[in-house]
Amino acid sequence: MPRSLVPLATLLVLVALAWGLGPRTGALAGDEAPTRQEVEKAYVAFDDGDSITIRWPEAPEVVRLLGIDTPEIQHLEHDLPFAQPFGEKAAGFLEGCVAVASRVEILRASTQDPYGRTLAYLFLDGKNYSALVVEAGLAVANTSHYGDNGLPAPAAEVEKAAARAGPVPFEKPHRYRARMKKVAAWMKKRGTYPRGPQDGER
Repeated sequence: MPRSLVPLATLLVLVALAWGLGPRTGALAGDEAPTRQEVEKAYVAFDDGDSITIRWPEAPEVVRLLGIDTPEIQHLEHDLPFAQPFGEKAAGFLEGCVAVASRVEILRASTQDPYGRTLAYLFLDGKNYSALVVEAGLAVANTSHYGDNGLPAPAAEVEKAAARAGPVPFEKPHRYRARMKKVAAWMKKRGTYPRGPQDGER
């Protein structure tokens, strides 16, 4: 479903609830504080619910947001022929949260992911976005699997948010991705895999 079709009222309610319930975090203690960097909102481009691209004047920076895994949107180039339920809603939630924030910051980990993406937490008006989206029921916490990436304070916030939120209403995204790879391979063999703009579709 195109993101534009996600009911606007639903997204506004979710964002409003997140702003009221989410933890407000001031300057982080210890060595983490100097690494937080403010980002112009105009530089932020969106894709799914757990990644952004920052279009710095020098060069774009793709950022995988730490602590979370959100349901998938359609990514034909990544063997995801169908959007996962709640995927578009999670993507819209991220965009909505950034839209209402006055201050946007990222807190980078010292390492990148295997695809060369920056690993970072996103802070919106001092609030940890990863904790917000988990508490909204639109992401699973993955801190227990990947650890705190050297950023224990925001990771702990995500874990607390997950405990408050309870079970999510969707299949865990890593399982969905594995299942869709098999579906994509089956469709490609039969010539039924969807075509996208990169294939000349209009």
